[in-house]
Amino acid sequence: MDLFKKIAKNMGGPIGQHQKWSHGYFSFPKLEGEIAPHMYFKGKEHLVWSLNNYLGLANHPEVRAADAQGAADYGMAYPMGARMMSGNSNNHEKLERDLAEFVGKEDAFLLNYGYQGMVSIIDSLVDRNDVIVYDAESHACIIDGVRLHMGKRFVYQHNDINSCAKQLERATKLVEQTGGGILLITEGVFGMSGAQGKLKEIIALKERFDFRLLIDDAHGFGTMGKTGAGTHEAQDCIDGVDVYFGTFAKSMAGIGAFVAGSHDIVSYLRYNMRSQTFAKALPMPMVIGLQKRFELLKSNPELREKLWTIALALQNGLKERGFDIGITDTMVTPVFLKGDLTEATTLTRDLRENYSIFCSIVVYPVIPKGLIELRLIPTAAHTLEDVNRTLSAFNEVSEKLKAGYYKENKMAVAS
Repeated sequence: MDLFKKIAKNMGGPIGQHQKWSHGYFSFPKLEGEIAPHMYFKGKEHLVWSLNNYLGLANHPEVRAADAQGAADYGMAYPMGARMMSGNSNNHEKLERDLAEFVGKEDAFLLNYGYQGMVSIIDSLVDRNDVIVYDAESHACIIDGVRLHMGKRFVYQHNDINSCAKQLERATKLVEQTGGGILLITEGVFGMSGAQGKLKEIIALKERFDFRLLIDDAHGFGTMGKTGAGTHEAQDCIDGVDVYFGTFAKSMAGIGAFVAGSHDIVSYLRYNMRSQTFAKALPMPMVIGLQKRFELLKSNPELREKLWTIALALQNGLKERGFDIGITDTMVTPVFLKGDLTEATTLTRDLRENYSIFCSIVVYPVIPKGLIELRLIPTAAHTLEDVNRTLSAFNEVSEKLKAGYYKENKMAVAS
């Protein structure tokens, strides 16, 4: 069969199959205006709960000034080439040193992108004789990294330490035959549920099994812990994490990522991560801007305190009103409702068109059939007024859902 004809029959799998009716509204929507809790969607101002701008740094005046000055001083092209060949700089190396110290590791390495960075970290750390053990609800970047692995991999039930131990037992028996090692991968904060990975319990398993621990702390870096150093700081187990991965796309409101660990391991990654060896370095204006974001993250704890004030007000308000927010113990706030795809899309449209509230919708196959997840991301830029307005709207749409209002995908839209 012709390759393109085969693709045309499927048109993008479980998500892409809906593109004809969802594109531009539920998928690939356009939020316009300054990055803030209030932006424009389809020409109308909305209260937005879908941006991972946790500390509100995206439009901080000092950040905007640093970004502009970096572009004025260096242009967007500098430095040219990959870091290993011709794209290194003192600014890149300084940011690496500062990040390593902050997250409690000896060394760090900047990565151009978070997603491809995690894929490449996994690819670099293991060979066909090694075994990967990973959490069932790991982010897609971890899943794709695991798929590249030419050796065995075992998945354990989400945040289930007994299941994790059983998979480590299987992995241990296998590496005794292959002569390889074991890499265990989990997340600091799971971005869909808001649950923390059970880092301390996993680290305790090192007393029984010989493995190394890699954590993806994309949502935890800058938000979790006494200083914002991450989920491993929040759980007081910094030393037990062997390889720490954090991104700039969330609390730092930028782009790129970093990996931190011992001098030896980071040096090995620096010379063996193909996604970095054969790709252009982060442009200097981005690095300069990231330095300013990082400075503000460290010197303004009130931003993190404000984030948690908003997150707890939102979560407590939802629970008081009988909403199911799952097991989140972080700022990520899922709201679970019962309904099918028609009800999910119509309810979300009602929120946007009649209440001017924009939040992300999650349905099957990401979550089980019969459930709707509305995912709310509180930030330090939100206000308690935003929270109260949202709680009121959620009360109303919940009652409509229970009454069957969204069953037939018919909804009156306010003029």
